[in-house]
Amino acid sequence: MAKRLAILQSNYIPWKGYFDLINYVDEFILYDTAQFTKNDWRNRNKIKTPRGVEWLTIPVRHHFGQLIQETQISDVGWTRKHWGSLSQNYAKAAHFRDYETQFEALYTGLAEEKFLSAINHRCLTELCRTLGIQTKITWSRDYRLADGQTEPLVDLCRQTGATEYISGPAAKDYIVPQIFEQAGIKLTYINYEGYPSYRQLFGPFEHGVSALDLIFNEGPEAPKFMKSFLGIPPDAAFTGGV
Repeated sequence: MAKRLAILQSNYIPWKGYFDLINYVDEFILYDTAQFTKNDWRNRNKIKTPRGVEWLTIPVRHHFGQLIQETQISDVGWTRKHWGSLSQNYAKAAHFRDYETQFEALYTGLAEEKFLSAINHRCLTELCRTLGIQTKITWSRDYRLADGQTEPLVDLCRQTGATEYISGPAAKDYIVPQIFEQAGIKLTYINYEGYPSYRQLFGPFEHGVSALDLIFNEGPEAPKFMKSFLGIPPDAAFTGGV
């Protein structure tokens, strides 16, 4: 039986393409046994504001060589600040009021979390639930990890019984396709080109913002702006309207 797998490091309130990838696969592994990288998507993401695109960043303690799963929060007041920014900037979005109670409760609960991985996981599962994504989400620490760059991905495919691995396009820089071929596992790169615009506040349209932007602006229609819900193959560009 065919099974698709994707593996990515956890991100904070990721953009819509991240969730498109999750929805394409049968299992999604959070690779938080990887090294934490500063000024990256692990602890920050973008939102739209009247002043343009701005970052929401979770303050963390950082030392050289620490893993994502070891990364701890340095200021417990971040949840209040982030929710305040989201509620202020999206108050006039068409569907913000529909989700206000839900996400305010999420941010209130996140104040109890000390580790970045746990925060990202809670945000991820809440956004998946909102978008109707039912993919199984697991952790790399739940599996045996091989050495190398491509080898761990192939080995995780073997351990999960995956017959196809769907990767983000940036991984082309380091993945060795022959290793997948030798293992008899299909390798597919997701294509993020051609996403349509949707209703969005504040000036020029911006695709590369948190998926909360799509949810607050389009509400129940949000999945129509993601390829995986429309039956478009992962390696094909989004063409046509919605």
